[in-house]
Order: sequence, then structure tokens, then C-alpha cells
Amino acid sequence: MSYIERSLGVGEKIVTRARFHWLYNLRAWLAVVVPLLALAATMLYADEMVREGLAIFAVALLVAGIIVFFSMMIHKWTTEIGITSHRLVKKTGFIALKTAEVALPNIEGVRVNQGIWGRVFGYGTLRIEGTGDDSVDIPNIDDPVGFRRAIETAKGMHAVERA
Repeated sequence: MSYIERSLGVGEKIVTRARFHWLYNLRAWLAVVVPLLALAATMLYADEMVREGLAIFAVALLVAGIIVFFSMMIHKWTTEIGITSHRLVKKTGFIALKTAEVALPNIEGVRVNQGIWGRVFGYGTLRIEGTGDDSVDIPNIDDPVGFRRAIETAKGMHAVERA
């Protein structure tokens, strides 16, 4: 059971969850695959005189790529972002837990940031600003405009429930 499901209050429902964009996974996999291909090419095509040095360099790149891969994927696997009928929730971490929550009525603004490639491929970052100094940053999500729309929809549902 996810953190968001475990933290639901009475009558509270999950409206939607954010997902990491597929390009996030691609970057993680490329961090391993590119050095692996470099190592294979070194072993197959490099001259004997330089093969050992290039192989050591390629193995070092592969080790760094594996570290980057697991760092990115552990971040993805241990992050939950969702909107409930009462609040926005962002949870990161597995052993050490860190949460950021903003009640829907306290959300004053949602900033969407999409560069050119984000617009083309449909990913971006959000900054949810609450009352006072509260803000939650959500990077690398799929369909940030749709997630923003879901926040506004949930705020509208919450306002109707309270009325």
C-alpha cells in the first residue's frame, strides 16, 4: 500500500497521481547502455596497444553509469506525487521519509515550466505555491498541464464538498 493511500483521511479519495516522464527512464538507461557499448566497441575494435587503457576507461564510465542509473531509479521508485480530494501530497524517500503536503484551499498558484523539448515530448516541472512560504516543486513529470488541470478540478470538487 502506498504512502498516499495509508495517509488518507475519512472520506478522502485519490484524484490522480503524477508519473515520471519516459525520458527520465531513458536518461537513466542511457547512463548504463552507452558505456556498455563503448566497452564492447573497445574490446572488439580497439588496437591491442590501446585496448587495455580504453577498457579501463570504459569500465570506469560503466561503474559511474550504474551509480547514476540506480540513483535516478531509486529516486523514481521512492517518490509518490498525488492529489487527493483534500490535498496535494509529495513523498520522497524509503528509509528516511520526506513529505510535502499542501491543502487544496491553500494552493494559491501553480506554475508550469516547459522548455522547447518539454513541449515537444510532453514533460515539465510544476511549482505549487501555497499560502505563506509553502511551495512544492515537482520535476520531470509527464503531462504537467494535465496535472495542473487535475489540481484545479480537485480544488473545485473540494469547494463544492465544503459548501
